[in-house]
Amino acid sequence: MILIAAIAFLAMGLLALIAPQRITRMVGLSTLPMAARNEVRAVYGGFGVAMGALLLLSGRCSHWQPGVVLTVAMALLGMALGRLVAWGVDGRLERFPALFLVGEAALGIGLLLTL
Repeated sequence: MILIAAIAFLAMGLLALIAPQRITRMVGLSTLPMAARNEVRAVYGGFGVAMGALLLLSGRCSHWQPGVVLTVAMALLGMALGRLVAWGVDGRLERFPALFLVGEAALGIGLLLTL
């Protein structure tokens, strides 16, 4: 499960760093001004690569692993909670945000189960 989460974060992060508009196109934003591309690269890209790398490196530092796994699991569950709040406020959840909600919740719970 740790490896799966690491790969998911690395894939998302690298895609966001290389092609931020491919990430935002999934939620209906096809063009981005430069400041928005910077934000996507930072929040989805840099954060995703950092979390993926941290999960991978935690296997080599066994005393870090429980804390890393708990932190990343809670970050994922926080994202899922934000999507649930958006669903409640907006009254619906579109296709990609719904898929992301399922993925974030599944990875978050899966990581917690490894502890």
